Amino acid sequence: MSLKEMLRAEARAAPVSGIVSVVDHARGREGLIPLWVGEGDLPTPDFIREAARASLAAGHTFYTWQGGVPELRAALARYHQRAFGRTFAPEEFIVTGGGMQAIQLALQAVAGAGDEVVYLSPAWPNFPAALGIAGGRPVPVLLDFSENGWSLDVGRVEAAITPRTRALFVNTPSNPTGWTADRATLEALLDMARRRGLWIIADEIYTKFFYSGRRAPSLFDIASDDDRILFVNSFSKNWAMTGWRIGWVRVHPSLGQVFENLVQYSTSGVAEFMQRGAVTALDEGDSFIDQQIERARHNRDLLSTVLRATGRVQLAVPEGAFYLFFAVDGLEDTRSAAIRIVDDTGVGLAPGTAFGAGGERFFRLCFNRRTDQLEEAAERLAKWAVG
Repeated sequence: MSLKEMLRAEARAAPVSGIVSVVDHARGREGLIPLWVGEGDLPTPDFIREAARASLAAGHTFYTWQGGVPELRAALARYHQRAFGRTFAPEEFIVTGGGMQAIQLALQAVAGAGDEVVYLSPAWPNFPAALGIAGGRPVPVLLDFSENGWSLDVGRVEAAITPRTRALFVNTPSNPTGWTADRATLEALLDMARRRGLWIIADEIYTKFFYSGRRAPSLFDIASDDDRILFVNSFSKNWAMTGWRIGWVRVHPSLGQVFENLVQYSTSGVAEFMQRGAVTALDEGDSFIDQQIERARHNRDLLSTVLRATGRVQLAVPEGAFYLFFAVDGLEDTRSAAIRIVDDTGVGLAPGTAFGAGGERFFRLCFNRRTDQLEEAAERLAKWAVG
């Protein structure tokens, strides 16, 4: 028996990233326009970096609070009050090593070996992979596509629930589709979770990236204090902090100690100087978020217009997030097509195969980037699509 065969089956089964395989094929190529990963092209603003530098210079390099420094938890409460118009307590927020750890902690708290979690697909692949590694079973429910928009049949979600189901994972606005749940849909999902005794893991990381108002509808708008909802989030998108690996979970205050314990036995906390930068991001970063959203809105409309004009591209203009999820007539194997596209055009796209059931014939393009770069990418892709 090989060393690999001696590992846990769940670890061996962890999927290779379908995005990374395309990235590795073309990494460093001259003239490349890389639109395949889920981040913008702006570095973290200097006012955030300066706060972290000052903290590091002050010697904030020791162990710190498991749940996060008090100042950051208070800043998270202020940020949520501005965004959602209701009062939050600092004790409701647990600081994590990125949004990915926030999801892992939520899963550790509510689901384990043999448990099922229902999620909406196409989906960011890290969630079902994390659940699978933990020994759980991710159960996809497909979103429906039309050029008028992606939509969810809530009845299909209920039909997917079994006695093993412990939670619903709801990502809205969605990566990769841009689908955004309206209030009625959120109410139906919450009612279902209440009736069936399920947790909801709410991934609302793209709430601010919404193109029909100041923010997307949220479960915060309708939830009661005692609802079984764990909100997972990250500093990555709003404040251009992807490489910092800092995020948070919002939990009922009665669960705080449990989640602090989960932090203790995983990473034992987030570096204090990073947290000091995050405080400044929350308190001083609203205008930076607004600037990103306006740029993304312009780029979304530009790309949608140019690609639709080819007559060969199918897409729904996304309601939220910063991805265009589109299909090209006649292309079904998007992994091999993504390789051809980057070879022929120098535009890097993520293949829809990486996003699971329902995504196979699509490509994902991140449009939170410089407009001139996206104009060039749109021209190259349009020429390629028409042959």
